[in-house]
Amino acid sequence: MTTIRSLLLAVVALSWLPGAAGAEDAAGSRRPNVVFILADDLGWRDTSLYGSPFYETPNIDALAVRGMRFTNAYSANPLCSPTRASILTGQYPGRLRLTTPACHLKQEVLDPVVPAEGPPQSKWVVPQTRTRLPLDYYTLSEALHDAGYATAHFGKWHLGWPPYQPENQGFDVNLPGGSFPGPPGGYFAPFKVDTLKDCPDGEHVDDRLTREAIDFVRKHKDRPFLLNYWLFSVHAPYQAKEELIARYRAKVDPNAPQRSPTMGGMIHTGDACVGQLLGAIDALGLAERTIVIFTSDNGGNMYDRVDDTTPTSNSPLRGGKATIYEGGSRVPLVVIWPGQVEPGSTSEAVVSSIDYYPTILEMLGLDPKPGVAFDGVSIVPALKGGTLPRDAVFCHFPHPGVEPARFPATSVRKGDWKLIHVWCDGPDQTDRYELYNLADDLGETNNLADAMPDRVKELDGLIRRHLDDTEALVPKPNPAYDPTRGPVAGWHPSSFCKLSAGDGLLVVESTGGDPNLSTSDVPAVSGGLVVKLRVRSTSRGAAHFYWATQKAPRFSREVRLDLAIEHDGQWHEHAVEFTADSTLKALRIDPSSAPGRIEIDRISLCQPDGTLLKEWEFNAEPR
Repeated sequence: MTTIRSLLLAVVALSWLPGAAGAEDAAGSRRPNVVFILADDLGWRDTSLYGSPFYETPNIDALAVRGMRFTNAYSANPLCSPTRASILTGQYPGRLRLTTPACHLKQEVLDPVVPAEGPPQSKWVVPQTRTRLPLDYYTLSEALHDAGYATAHFGKWHLGWPPYQPENQGFDVNLPGGSFPGPPGGYFAPFKVDTLKDCPDGEHVDDRLTREAIDFVRKHKDRPFLLNYWLFSVHAPYQAKEELIARYRAKVDPNAPQRSPTMGGMIHTGDACVGQLLGAIDALGLAERTIVIFTSDNGGNMYDRVDDTTPTSNSPLRGGKATIYEGGSRVPLVVIWPGQVEPGSTSEAVVSSIDYYPTILEMLGLDPKPGVAFDGVSIVPALKGGTLPRDAVFCHFPHPGVEPARFPATSVRKGDWKLIHVWCDGPDQTDRYELYNLADDLGETNNLADAMPDRVKELDGLIRRHLDDTEALVPKPNPAYDPTRGPVAGWHPSSFCKLSAGDGLLVVESTGGDPNLSTSDVPAVSGGLVVKLRVRSTSRGAAHFYWATQKAPRFSREVRLDLAIEHDGQWHEHAVEFTADSTLKALRIDPSSAPGRIEIDRISLCQPDGTLLKEWEFNAEPR
């Protein structure tokens, strides 16, 4: 009896395996192929399909002719690694405790914590993040591999160095390998990775990976396959084919928000690669049995500079990559499911990157492994024209982002309403809230939190229950916070000084060492420039002035000039002439090298002819 019972239990235990029926469904038909195309940093408006008048994406547009376009699709995080982890696990990044893209770092962190305190200039203490996706998660690729699928990953991974690689997460093929945040050594060969040593000089990395992906499809055309085709395009560095840069330079409208010819060329290449891959699938007669998902890992980049502008613009959405606003996580999404999804259809359903794993399983008629929990839901009902069985979607980003969201936050979207819970950023390090009705205010310009406290309470209750359910790490007030160490009027102090506003002056209290103050709040200008300032100092030591540009983004001695500050306690006017060889990114003033007090009543940036470009005033006449 014991032996028979053990055999029965073994049969039951094996019955969950997706591969128990091999590569065929219950009716004996071959299961469809799955091609998952993930662009990197491609914003919601970065294709002509989603309304860009500048970028040309005929191949991505053609996907929507075959399938369903979603207008309310989100990445689960406004940065890449957390979203990639959510796709493979079906879980929120907060539950995974992988909330920033730190997976290229050599340091292995698997058990992140919230530190006891933060730097004195910070109001909050933010959680650490995992720097690897642990191997004990049963991923989408493992599920399909166990179902008899040939599996391959081509392109960016960014979820950990060996052993945390695709081949240990269910993929038979992995190219180029590594955990690079962008293309290894740039977009054009020679590349800094051994797996691509045979590329001819000048070959584009995504062109090479497209050829490899097509070769994989040809080799496995007679069995079901999962192809992860995760482009490096259009992540930094900003490099494009010269003929494409010229093509888009001829189209530039200097008054349009999207006007980088380099980004135009990068998107153009990514679109062409998509066309080549889908063309090969068509030529092999596989189109009618291939599911295609096309999306992006987060919103478009609006904080870097290229061609004297931001790489792209997510307008009318607010913000972009690395912000909690819509521009950070609303992304394009097209799903092709031959025979099931109406070609040329559109859905307004709110979907998230946590949904793809359960969706693909249902599409293929596969059951999830017992014990594997999903935060996402299958969007098959939406693909068939219906509604989704859930109340809300969340984005937990417990780290300071970039402008206009330099704070840690968690958001919830329920229907047309979006609440942003900002951690520790209010008076006395309290939390604060932003509430938007996206149906009326897609650009998130009208904060309704004060006018609608009941709505805030309702939605914040959802956020708190979500964070409890996912056991997410959350920011806390920083007990070491010193407001005199934080930025003042856009200027940030070094660790050797404090800034404050007193009697209308910017007051620098130096402790010696390397006191300095810097700002990135500068206009996007280049060429000959002049910085003027009025200073009174009782400190000592040499003073210097630095600037940073697009070509030289770090302060260094090569972009340093002496500043003749007199430490005699009297007011003096100073003017420093310098040349920015590319777009200006930041300024830095080192007023002394000893303890003492330095007072500044104004700083201005001008052109050599005196034209004022930017002025920092501290609102009082010096005494």
